[in-house]
Formats: sequence, C-alpha cells, structure tokens
Amino acid sequence: MRIIVHSAKCQGHARCWAQAPDIFKLNDEGYILPGEISVEERDELLASRGARSCPERALEVDCPSDALLDRLLFNQHCRG
Repeated sequence: MRIIVHSAKCQGHARCWAQAPDIFKLNDEGYILPGEISVEERDELLASRGARSCPERALEVDCPSDALLDRLLFNQHCRG
C-alpha cells in the first residue's frame, strides 16, 4: 500500500502524525512532507487510519478500503 500526499491541501493539523508518527513525517512547521509514502504490510492499518483522519483530505490511500479490509481479514494482497 502507498499513501499519496497532496501537500498543497495540508493545513498542519498533524492528525495523521498523531495516529502514526513513524509513518507520517512533518516539516518543522508541522506540515506533511511532499511525495508518496510506501507503507509496509504490518503498518497498513495505522497508515490508513492516519490518512483518513486528515480533515483536509490531503492524504490518499492507494489501496481501496475494500481491498485493505479483505487483506486484513483474509490475508490477501491489495489489488488496485
């Protein structure tokens, strides 16, 4: 899974970081760093929660939620 960062939308609430500080990296002003975030399998649930906690929708999960749920429940790979 990966998280696509839309840094222009970030308002610095840092809710993503509060959910998963090891996954979401912020700059000195508290804004998400630009780029894409590759998420390891063991961190997918935290990353998904962090991305969905953003009120500005600055983070996009590149694995559909149904596929993520299937993977977590049935140990399948994300397809997407």
